[in-house]
Amino acid sequence: MHVLQPKHTKLSRDEAKQVISKLCISAMQLPKIKVTDPALPKDTQLGDVIKIERKYDNKKIIYYRVVVA
Repeated sequence: MHVLQPKHTKLSRDEAKQVISKLCISAMQLPKIKVTDPALPKDTQLGDVIKIERKYDNKKIIYYRVVVA
């Protein structure tokens, strides 16, 4: 991973369910990320929810993506 690349973390099924219920959406309504994206963890599968942490002005901003083909 490059030092400028945001941290990508695969959420467990329970964590993903909590995020989806908190946002009041379905998993397929999340923004998409391709399974071939080189930033994804090695054990990523289709349908997994990924947490992306970016730093901006000394703040941590969190984004969520669902893995698609």
